Amino acid sequence: MVHVYNCHPFASQQIVQAEQEPGLVCCGGGVLFVESAGGCKIEAFQLEAEGCPLICRFATMGTVQSILHSEIGVRKEGLAGHLDQDDFFIFPKHQELLGDRAKDCGVKVSLEWTGMESEARGILAITYILYRRFAPDFFQGCTVEDTRLHSLQFHPVFTSEGVEPTCVFCFFSLPNTGYVYSVRGGVEMVSVYQYPEKAQQAVLTDLFLHIITKNALQCFSVRCSAVAARAEDPYIDTTMKACPPITMEVCALRIQLFIGLKALCHDRHHIVLLTAADVETREDTERAARRNLNRKSSSTKHRDPIEMSRGWNLYVVNTVPPLQLYNEMVEYSKKYEETNPLSQSCLHLLSEAHLLLRATLLDPRVGNPELQKAFQESCAHLGDCFSRFDKRDCHLALPYYKMSGLSVTEVISRNRCLSSSPCGYGKGFLFFLKHSLYEETMEELTEETANEVLDIFGVAEPSQLPHVIASPSMVRASPDSGLAHLERLESIGAPSVPLTLSKAALALRMGDLQLYRQHMDRHTEMLQVYGFIEEHKLLLHGRGHTVVPTPLAHHLRDSQEGLLVAAMVALHENNKVKLDEADLFFQVRLCGNLSGPQGGPQLMVDFWEALLMASSQEAVIQELLFRLTSVYIDRVTRRDSQGMKPLKTADDLINSCSHYGVPYPWVSILTPDHFSIIQDHQEDLQKLQSLLCGPTLDVSSILPLLEQLPDGDNAGLSVHLLCATKLDCHESSIERLLDRCPQAIIPYANHELQNDKMVGTTLWWQKLFPELCERTRAAGGENTILLSALKETLVVVAMELNPLEFLDLLPDDGTAHFFLPHLLECSQRNLMT
Repeated sequence: MVHVYNCHPFASQQIVQAEQEPGLVCCGGGVLFVESAGGCKIEAFQLEAEGCPLICRFATMGTVQSILHSEIGVRKEGLAGHLDQDDFFIFPKHQELLGDRAKDCGVKVSLEWTGMESEARGILAITYILYRRFAPDFFQGCTVEDTRLHSLQFHPVFTSEGVEPTCVFCFFSLPNTGYVYSVRGGVEMVSVYQYPEKAQQAVLTDLFLHIITKNALQCFSVRCSAVAARAEDPYIDTTMKACPPITMEVCALRIQLFIGLKALCHDRHHIVLLTAADVETREDTERAARRNLNRKSSSTKHRDPIEMSRGWNLYVVNTVPPLQLYNEMVEYSKKYEETNPLSQSCLHLLSEAHLLLRATLLDPRVGNPELQKAFQESCAHLGDCFSRFDKRDCHLALPYYKMSGLSVTEVISRNRCLSSSPCGYGKGFLFFLKHSLYEETMEELTEETANEVLDIFGVAEPSQLPHVIASPSMVRASPDSGLAHLERLESIGAPSVPLTLSKAALALRMGDLQLYRQHMDRHTEMLQVYGFIEEHKLLLHGRGHTVVPTPLAHHLRDSQEGLLVAAMVALHENNKVKLDEADLFFQVRLCGNLSGPQGGPQLMVDFWEALLMASSQEAVIQELLFRLTSVYIDRVTRRDSQGMKPLKTADDLINSCSHYGVPYPWVSILTPDHFSIIQDHQEDLQKLQSLLCGPTLDVSSILPLLEQLPDGDNAGLSVHLLCATKLDCHESSIERLLDRCPQAIIPYANHELQNDKMVGTTLWWQKLFPELCERTRAAGGENTILLSALKETLVVVAMELNPLEFLDLLPDDGTAHFFLPHLLECSQRNLMT
């Protein structure tokens, strides 16, 4: 045992007035059961009452060998013990088998049905959880007695009112060593106890391990609460929460002298001890008698051993309330801290105090606000310890300070004394401060505290200054002081892009636009985008619904919107910002006070278009296509000319983004470039048509959006026809084009009907040819557009059909002379093939 402390876990004690000398003792449910030595009688005493008054006495059917307490009553065993035998043993080596492997131990166990109705034969089973074999090393002076086991105990730990325990522990002990295993959810060793002297009996509780030796009651710390905390809370051992490790070395908290200890049992906050003076053996008596024969004193009267009696006592020792013991351990730790602030003993004792409170709070019956307050205080003490460390565990300052409920300002105040120490601020404190500044939930620091933080990092970690200045918690820091620190940082090392951007942001806060422009002109826009990726808080603060643009973002909106959009696209692609957060950033926070076009601010639409070019995530692409289509349709429908000029024209998007396609030739006939539509939304119409002509957009997903777009003009008609064509509704599209824009029918047929050899080609003579014949006849042959379209259709039909099929298509209205040239061409082509 490395750590031995002199704490006081034991409080008052009282003597139980038993009628006869106790043999066996057992307690539970607030009651102490005492068996009279060598008799068949048991006495029950009330532990909770003053003086432990007698409750009752009752007789047993035979000699009591052992006595145990259970929830349904007292269980007595009257079986005779095993006879001692002198056998020859071969001791094999040490062996440990855990879990399912324990079945291979070679020890067979069988169950015998007792006949009780509550024990159905079908549900009885045996589960092997642990097999451990100890072998004495005779060459090292060990004896068989050193491997004798005692105090086997299963100890459940409940953290809720449910019937299932959170953890179950198995404890057993050798004379010099005790072992604790966790046996729920896998079997593993938790702790090993090395006793300073031979133990006679041990009891494991939620808070302590109590053992008795010949002349002492000893109290050890346990790790049950550390195991239970990790089983109950998955966030233990993260940056959010922490708990002392299960593997932390146990310690002895108290060694209390008691003469002649014989038995030990425990119930709640009571420890029952049986003490008795040793009786002289027959050999000791005969030896003393021989010595007395040599004495000349005739007044010596020899006593018969039967007449000799021994003194005994039955004690009830009350344990100290956990909160009182915690306060003592904290005060004790201060002695180590005064000697050496980096003392491991100080950390160890504070960790033991923390586990003591955690074990108490895990009990669902405990709801003391003072305990919760003390628990937060213990977290603060542990945070102070780890904040001073420069070792690998210094990062634990962060979760412990978080669990303490202290603000960052309070933590800075607790560590301010370290600034004057030779070693300066510890790595643990800097780790906590750095991560707290990078988080979005930290409070805004006052100007004084923020400037102090700048001074801390200016001395301890100047390379972190650009990131510290960009933190939303540092908005009240003096820009002059921050700029001075950055100038010193730049003078001692190579300038970085985030550093230059941070200086530009501070110059903007100072109102010095000339200095701002000077810093911004030092790097190209591409390098500035990389700088924003490295420190995105220069553009926005917060996450989720709390995202807020910085003053630099507002300035870029008015002066370099292209850089702002490119930076936001880069942040999205590098998982620095989500799509919904970017929408909130542009639509509400950044451009909410600006009058913009319908469907959202133009800057947000520019961001969507730029992100569509850059993104490779299918889900994001489909979402962007839907949003952009919705915006384009809304703008074409409303024809509101207000808004900013887009960063990308339709031609730019067609040339740089594969999701935008070149508009089909027949679409250009429907809506030429000089089409009579407001110029701002001529671009929106062309972008919408390009998306519909592209390979990616799923037309079926935007059909509900088309309901708001009328097809009364060619702009709306072109969109409706594109969607219908994408859905292979060619027949209705042919009819609508012939009704509204017959000059586009041949380009439509050449583009759409030729692409589908199975269905589209037949539409030339099954749908288009009859429609043109009928409409030309109805127009009296004077519609030159229809006549021209009919002639071009006949050229295609003559190439695709044989003469007999061609003849079947000809109308019987006496106009055969019009079709004869095409019939002759069809025949000649057929003869050649």
